[in-house]
Amino acid sequence: MNQTTLSKMKAMYLMGMHSTFKTAIETGSFDQFTIDQFVSQLIQSEWDDRQNRKIERNVKQAGFRYKASIEKVDFSEERSLERNTILRLAQGDYINQAQDVLITGSTGVGKSFLATALAYQACIDGYRVKYYNTTRLFAQLKIAKNDGSYLKELAKIERFNLIVLDDFGLYPMDQQNRMAFLEIIEDRHGKGAMILTSQLPVSKWYEVIGEKTIADATMDRLVHNAHRVEITGESMRKKRINQDR
Repeated sequence: MNQTTLSKMKAMYLMGMHSTFKTAIETGSFDQFTIDQFVSQLIQSEWDDRQNRKIERNVKQAGFRYKASIEKVDFSEERSLERNTILRLAQGDYINQAQDVLITGSTGVGKSFLATALAYQACIDGYRVKYYNTTRLFAQLKIAKNDGSYLKELAKIERFNLIVLDDFGLYPMDQQNRMAFLEIIEDRHGKGAMILTSQLPVSKWYEVIGEKTIADATMDRLVHNAHRVEITGESMRKKRINQDR
């Protein structure tokens, strides 16, 4: 009967229950629990297994460049990162309120790591997240414009609860890129959150976008109610190299 039950659990994809029930059979631990306790343990195991698989799907879909977590963020004094501010952001209220997080700082200080850590936490909390390298995203949208899939690509971006635009502002925008950026901002304004990282201070973003009218419209929507995080200190990459020597 136990083998039949295990087979049925597997057939119904109750993998958490299957694992716990199989372990109980192999260890003979049934006597340690009352019936209601054992049923509760089976349900909890199935719940945990489904939650873990959901997180794995969310992280895979996000397409992060590397692994990062809030627990591994360096809050050294020279970086000027306020621990309480970052921990509050990690709670995800900015996502629920469709607000943006603008992370700035010089090369190598850990902007992308912090953005990824916040986004990874969002995956754990069940949000649909997507990571983009900004330059590559604009290149993809240009291709989409040519092959007729542009609106479909914008709709896909809009569906995510949170998107990360990494390395924003490396190059000045041409007309097509600045219009694409404005459309992304408009689509998400009041509906979806964004995290942007940039080597440039926010005041310089107007120059990157170009064309005053579009820059004003874009920045007005982007900066309104945004959370700003400026990281200071030396390059983390250079710091690690020096420590390894």
